[in-house]
Amino acid sequence: MLIAWTTVAKREQADTLATHLITAHLAACVQIEGPLRSVYRWEGKVETSEEYRLTIKFVESRAAALEAYISAHHPYENPEWIVVRAEHVAEKYLSWAVAVSTSSTL
Repeated sequence: MLIAWTTVAKREQADTLATHLITAHLAACVQIEGPLRSVYRWEGKVETSEEYRLTIKFVESRAAALEAYISAHHPYENPEWIVVRAEHVAEKYLSWAVAVSTSSTL
């Protein structure tokens, strides 16, 4: 199982993105946190903004399609996209994630 993070500016964007990822069977679960405060450098200036973080849990077979979806549908010009591999996942949870992420209706 892989876990990815991205952020968006508005709760509605987070809700829409999360719902689409689940509906398209690209992710098993998306958790939304926020608002949170982000401080970063953009175009030479230090910026501060309120954002919502999406934590996306998905199976490796969906990684390429998920990243392509984020690239095409994310509202940011340069979205955060960080992916890590889960060191251990309970077998029942992993089986569930595989089952809900597999569909011939994509």
